[in-house]
Amino acid sequence: MIKNIEKKDVPQCTDLIRKSFITVAEEFNITPENAPKFTAFSITESKLNNQLKSKNRIMRGYFHENKIIGYYALERLQNGVCELNNLCVHPDFRQKGIGEELIFDASSVAENSKFLKIQIGIVEENQILRKWYEAHGFVHTGTKKFDFFPFNCGYMEKVL
Repeated sequence: MIKNIEKKDVPQCTDLIRKSFITVAEEFNITPENAPKFTAFSITESKLNNQLKSKNRIMRGYFHENKIIGYYALERLQNGVCELNNLCVHPDFRQKGIGEELIFDASSVAENSKFLKIQIGIVEENQILRKWYEAHGFVHTGTKKFDFFPFNCGYMEKVL
């Protein structure tokens, strides 16, 4: 079941995001030394609690047997645009359609919230993830290289 995140859920969400994003870090040789701002290393309960308090975020979790095994957030930007952040599935539950349920939920929530477009940033070198988002209606819009990351950031969007 997918539902809104509450304050009591934040520790589980923080742990899930770390566990999920560390697999990406390992696959692409991203470390705390070469990318301290990468999600796996920079997410904290304090940061998520602040995001939860913000009126600019919608935070949702996939609950299974009272545990959160999937997560995403939508951040309200300007001009009817939102950004999809931290969509993730616990590594033990991948390849079971949970990510797909989360992306469908995110699209539905965004549409019901009157957003016109969803944007997302990914590790550009992660071609499997890029193809997955493309299969779910996202279009690649460009890349950018930041000095604080050892990878390129890819940008995608989906018009609702």
